[in-house]
Amino acid sequence: MDRFQYLALMGLCLALTLPLEFAFRARVYRRPRRLLRTLAPVVGVFYVWDAVAIARGHWWFDRRYVTGVELPLGVPLEELVFFVAIPLCALLTFEAVRNLLEGTAPRDRRGEHSIEAASAGADLSGGRGGG
Repeated sequence: MDRFQYLALMGLCLALTLPLEFAFRARVYRRPRRLLRTLAPVVGVFYVWDAVAIARGHWWFDRRYVTGVELPLGVPLEELVFFVAIPLCALLTFEAVRNLLEGTAPRDRRGEHSIEAASAGADLSGGRGGG
């Protein structure tokens, strides 16, 4: 089980930030081209960086904690997942906070931001520009 901990942690990060897509209208997953344009440079740069560090012996992975699946240039699968998951979680958080600060996140009937208002599926903004 130890060898799946890293992947499980990345899955947990994604699962914990997924509600931001709906509760605070982050709209990260709903704009896949924009997401791809955002992630591609980050993933590309850090993938190459990791590959160079691994090749030079500056960076390594304890085999007990990785699945053993190696991608081109000797990069473990878990690193690629990390390079996608963490920026994705950051984007979801950023967009949710921005929507809260700009007042475009869903509001409940009292005019307060709430996950319950967002999960109801209806626009409860009362015409105040629910985005």
